[in-house]
Amino acid sequence: MELYLIRHGETVWNAKGLLQGKHDIELNEKGISAAENYGKQIADIYFDKIYSSPLKRAYKTACLIRGEKNTLIETDERLRELSFGNCEGTDFHIWRDKSCPYHWFFDNPALYEPPENGETLTHLCERTKNFIQEVIEPQLYSAQRLMIVAHGALNASIMTYLENNTLENFWGKGLQKNCQATIFEYDGNKWIRK
Repeated sequence: MELYLIRHGETVWNAKGLLQGKHDIELNEKGISAAENYGKQIADIYFDKIYSSPLKRAYKTACLIRGEKNTLIETDERLRELSFGNCEGTDFHIWRDKSCPYHWFFDNPALYEPPENGETLTHLCERTKNFIQEVIEPQLYSAQRLMIVAHGALNASIMTYLENNTLENFWGKGLQKNCQATIFEYDGNKWIRK
């Protein structure tokens, strides 16, 4: 079984360099165009089902990628982006400030402390692992190919599980770009990045 893991298209806040988290921000024109173009690139590939974050930037991306196909898109609350609490809407580059606990988000995720009202990376990893184990892996013999459209940190947490990484290596090969797909194959025992 194959799994396409896709980050949503660019949003207004992405373009402004603002932290989004659980805020429900729309795609901008560049994000819409990129999702449409990616959908055209994979138009001949069959997907049994598409799963999406309920946030509109991810759901709209999923719809645009699906295009004219009738593939079912199902949202799941466990696919919402990591909550950045009181830091949402602030400059994305706040992590460069070494006096801020958010500083460790990219440099050493195992030491990351969420801002007030934010979510820990451990909690994020638990909910995405739960989603993969309860929803995706049981479809090994019933689905040929599935898609998840979600968010940067959310997708990194899924890959942390799929590649059996620790929090120290949370970012693996780095933050996905907007509308970037990472493809995995599952044989019932392990996930392999293609």
